[in-house]
Amino acid sequence: MWPFGRGRARKREELPSVDRLPQHVAIIMDGNGRWAQARGLPRIAGHEAGMRAVRRTVRAADEFGIRVLTLYAFSTENWRRPREEVEFLLSLPTRFLESDLPELKERNVSVRVMGFLDELPPHTRAAVEQAVAETEGNTGLVLNFALNYGSRREIVYALQRILYAVRDGTLAWSDVEALREEDISRFLLSADLPDPDLIIRTGGEMRLSNFLLWQAAYAELWFTPRFWPDFTREDFLEGLRAYAERERRFGALGDGGRR
Repeated sequence: MWPFGRGRARKREELPSVDRLPQHVAIIMDGNGRWAQARGLPRIAGHEAGMRAVRRTVRAADEFGIRVLTLYAFSTENWRRPREEVEFLLSLPTRFLESDLPELKERNVSVRVMGFLDELPPHTRAAVEQAVAETEGNTGLVLNFALNYGSRREIVYALQRILYAVRDGTLAWSDVEALREEDISRFLLSADLPDPDLIIRTGGEMRLSNFLLWQAAYAELWFTPRFWPDFTREDFLEGLRAYAERERRFGALGDGGRR
């Protein structure tokens, strides 16, 4: 169980000022398998430990005042892993939400899911749909799981929806040159969420791995060698501080004319 009421102001003074905090943090939770292998354990033990890191991180995001937390839980490429590992990975959302949904609701967390959910096992889909429905009216942290998600596929999906809308007459352009970036953004799976300000990747790898490619155009990236099961509140805070020290210019000139 989570210790409600404790910790919200415990280390508030360590945080960057509110105007320097990212609104949307997205995390590529990497390193579960390597964490387990380093301990002589099966890979699924790393995923089990990773679930505990999810709890810590959600609690920290809520305490730090983050508005949206997106967690890359299962990619469209993860189906290529051994069947036993895939089945275990897809059991984790069910187990996490069954055990933690009451706490999420008490914290006023709103659960979202983005991905191609129709391909998930029925028990996984039912669990996430229940969590989304039961927290729909909550106004606190948005906890968004990227589940059976792949960014390239998402972009193809968005373009398909645009073409269908044009074909059906619900969307009309007199000229193809009238298509704007905003038109594509509103057909993405993340259309109702702000683009990520900060993307964190654990485990030492330095790539996006088909995660939020369109949305990450101007996101700040922060990498840590820490394996996901070892990721702590203090690690999260370190990432937020690193973000706060950066100057986001969005292609414009910064102070003193620097590019």
